[in-house]
Amino acid sequence: MPRPATKNDLLTAAAQNFEKLNVLIAAMSETELSTPFDFTNDEKKKEAHWRRDKNLRDILIHLYEWHQLLLNWIHANLNGEQKAFIPQPYNWKSYGLMNTVFWEKHQSTSLDTAIQLLQNSHGEVMKLLDGFTDEELFSKGVYSWVKGSTLGSYFISTTSSHYDWAMKKLKAHKRIIPKPKG
Repeated sequence: MPRPATKNDLLTAAAQNFEKLNVLIAAMSETELSTPFDFTNDEKKKEAHWRRDKNLRDILIHLYEWHQLLLNWIHANLNGEQKAFIPQPYNWKSYGLMNTVFWEKHQSTSLDTAIQLLQNSHGEVMKLLDGFTDEELFSKGVYSWVKGSTLGSYFISTTSSHYDWAMKKLKAHKRIIPKPKG
C-alpha cells in the first residue's frame, strides 16, 4: 500500500493495518506467545528494538505509548501550549532512551491490559484523525508546531507505519519458533 496522501487513505491504512495486526495476534499459538523474543542470532537485526522487546506486551505497549505522544502533543498545541512531539529530556537523536523508559515502565503491565490500552488509544487516535481536513493533515505550514513536516506524517508514523513495524517483528518471531511436529 502506498504512503497515505489523503485523510481517507490514512484512515483506511490505519484501520486496515490495525486489523491485520489484530488478526496476526489472534493467530499466535500459545508457544509463540509464551516464548520470549530472541533475535540475537540474526545479524541483520541490529537496531535496539530487536533487543528491547521480549514479548507481545512490549510491542503493544510501545505502540500505545507512541499513541500517547501523538495525542498529548496535538491536544497541547491545539490548546496553545507549545510542546514538542518528543518530550524533554529526549529528542529525535535520543528517543531510543525514551523507548527504553516506556519498556521499563510497563514491565508489570499484563498482556490483557496492554491489549486494552492499545485498543483504546487506537480509537482515540482515529477519532482525533477524523477531525482534521486533508489540508490540515497534508499541507506544510498549517500548524507552526509541526515544523517542516505535516501533521499527517505523524499520524502515519504512529498508526499504519508503526502497525506494519509491529507485524514485521511478530512475523520474525513466529519464523524462529519451532513448528509442532505432527
